Amino acid sequence: MRSTSLFKRLAVALSTIGAIGFIAAGSASAQEQTIRVGTVSGPDAEVWQVVQKVAKRNGLNVKVVEFNDYVQPNAALDAGDLDANSFQHQPYLDSQVKQRGYKMTSVGYTYISPLGIYSKNLKSAKDLPQGAKVAVPNDPSNENRALLLLQSQGVIKLKAGAGTNGVNATPLDLAENPRKLKIVELDAAQLARALPDVSAAVINTNYALAAGLQPTKDAIGLEDLRSPYANIIVVRTQDKDKPWVRKLVAAYQSEDVRQFMKAQFKGAMVPSF
Repeated sequence: MRSTSLFKRLAVALSTIGAIGFIAAGSASAQEQTIRVGTVSGPDAEVWQVVQKVAKRNGLNVKVVEFNDYVQPNAALDAGDLDANSFQHQPYLDSQVKQRGYKMTSVGYTYISPLGIYSKNLKSAKDLPQGAKVAVPNDPSNENRALLLLQSQGVIKLKAGAGTNGVNATPLDLAENPRKLKIVELDAAQLARALPDVSAAVINTNYALAAGLQPTKDAIGLEDLRSPYANIIVVRTQDKDKPWVRKLVAAYQSEDVRQFMKAQFKGAMVPSF
């Protein structure tokens, strides 16, 4: 009888320990959350590899989905295929929200990549000859940004009010074009490949780096680092106050990420947090 009683007590103890272990495992699993973040291939995706490691330490699994253009990440976020994305600046998001009715919100800054003017033959934007072809991104906000950069280099002048206060400038808004530049509008991803066919091209940094161009070394005109075009992390507006959003932003805005950017990109991507 005594051994039977002992066996029963041992069985109950083991059962209790197993139950506690199961609850603990379930609790840990419940605390660990997985989210999907969209970004563009290249430097952005490299940075997100560091973010993944930092987020993992805080119980957040980040699955990164890479895209090759600027249209799909917002469409995928709106459709619910992503939980967040990180590839755009506020003016671009604003234009997408206005055009497509997206309900999306910026929740944190990431970095700024100074937009650059590149050329196969010229040493300065001021060397652009009469009638030169200059390629620019064809999406509204980045085209606006490109025209503002050309204006800052003194080669064109926009009409009063164009390119500011949410009004995107286009080539139709040129007030002065003394060199009679021909503005060629192309998809942002195609600009680097177009360099042999134009005098110059205004190229976003991620595409410039992918083509082997270094902004601080190869650009013949460079955007001021105080530009408002800092990139952001974006979520659906309905999700902006969820706990995982705070964890995600904190992981990106960590010292690990700051140091990685400085070491890896040497001024091509400047932390804006």
